[in-house]
Amino acid sequence: MPAQPQAPTSQPAPAPQPAAAPATPAAAPQVRSLEQMGVQPGSYRLIPLDNIRRVSARRLTEAFRDIPHFPLTVDLRIDNLLEARTRINKALESSGVKVSVNDIVMKAAAVALTRVPEANASFTPEGIALHNHADIAMAVAIEGGLITPVIRAAETKGLAQIATESKDLAKRARDKKLKPHEFQGGTFSVSNLGMFGIKSFSSIINEPGGCILSVGAGIEQPVVEKGQLAVATVMTVTLTCDHRVVDGAIGARFLQAFKPLIEDPIAMLA
Repeated sequence: MPAQPQAPTSQPAPAPQPAAAPATPAAAPQVRSLEQMGVQPGSYRLIPLDNIRRVSARRLTEAFRDIPHFPLTVDLRIDNLLEARTRINKALESSGVKVSVNDIVMKAAAVALTRVPEANASFTPEGIALHNHADIAMAVAIEGGLITPVIRAAETKGLAQIATESKDLAKRARDKKLKPHEFQGGTFSVSNLGMFGIKSFSSIINEPGGCILSVGAGIEQPVVEKGQLAVATVMTVTLTCDHRVVDGAIGARFLQAFKPLIEDPIAMLA
């Protein structure tokens, strides 16, 4: 007899799999109190955070943590700059305008950005934004923190206009009378601690700008000139770059363009 076909055997149903646990957000780092870190209660005076310092603390923490940054440092001889500043201020004496070293630095930075436009850039999720103008943000210390009023299109303005605007912005910043559009949106930042005698330092990136230039004090020191020992006033500057936007080569090219403008300010007229 032919073999009878066998009915297919039923397969056991697969065992139900446990449902995947929903992803939980990473726990925020816990901030310990001073007492938890061993500071005795009542041994300090607490100054409450105002809105400026609270926002600054958050933005600076995010910038330092999230932006891949690196510094580039160069020494600049500024004897010609100091001499030029004296002549400029003498010429402007009747108008009451006084140009500072920082005003010249901001103008030189703006001109250098026109020559190396890749350094005048911001990172966005959609791509790299190359800015049409050098909107230079200048760091101003105020009560309760730091603020960065902006000289708009600084590459189009003369030193007298930059000096007038920077003085007005700094005063209104200290009086806390700036409007948001006056301290937001800088494409490049300058922070100068030279007046405090700081020789060199690096700064945290100030978004949306892709770079911030830290300016130290001009200090007389020995230099070698054509094989001979001489004395020159040297200023150290450090360019901190957002590596997503400005790599080492672009940052170096910016400093190469910036250096001769500072060492011979007449070059800004070329």
